[in-house]
Amino acid sequence: MQIPARFNGPPASGNGGWSAGAFAVAAGARDDGRAFEVTLRVPPPLATPLHVADGKVTAGATLIAEVAAADDAGDPVEKVPLAEAVAASRAYLGFVDHPFPTCYVCGPDRAEGDGLRIFSGPRPDGRTAAPWTVPAGRTVETMWAALDCPGGWAALQPGRTYLLGRIAAAVDALPAPGATCVVVGAATAFAGRKAMVNSTVYGPDGTRVATARATWIALS
Repeated sequence: MQIPARFNGPPASGNGGWSAGAFAVAAGARDDGRAFEVTLRVPPPLATPLHVADGKVTAGATLIAEVAAADDAGDPVEKVPLAEAVAASRAYLGFVDHPFPTCYVCGPDRAEGDGLRIFSGPRPDGRTAAPWTVPAGRTVETMWAALDCPGGWAALQPGRTYLLGRIAAAVDALPAPGATCVVVGAATAFAGRKAMVNSTVYGPDGTRVATARATWIALS
């Protein structure tokens, strides 16, 4: 398998959520509610042959990630009405200061139809929220990607950049292309360079369709 170059996070490596989702799918993850956990050991390389076997993702002799079935994907973040998510997204911090503005998920420099353009803005209670229009050709990997950055933006701080280190996710369903979902995120704990966050995607009818818990690591 390979991570196509368009699914970048930082310019030279894969978006953590999409990459983790691809590794989980290779290990058996589907849209059936089962949880899988992926630990990223190094930034996932783009357009590079990768091998998935025995719970390990490798590029030659380099260990890229580890993947396994998980008991759970964390507690769902409480849903937010669409109108409130739209209002929160207008205050998206990434419009002013974004460490990776071409990120496939949350990069404001990605064009409509090219990136997911999920702009998670802060709410008074500390959660983040954003609307998300589901793209054509959505996949389980797309759902993992949609769960990624909205959780991270609940932890990101000016002048301190975090990267995804570990994520466990469960996808219950794939919303229809063109559907407007709401994605919410919340930081649950901080410990040194680590930030623990949860995120959830709700479908147009308010049904939870995917959820995740993740650990982000601040760059030193």
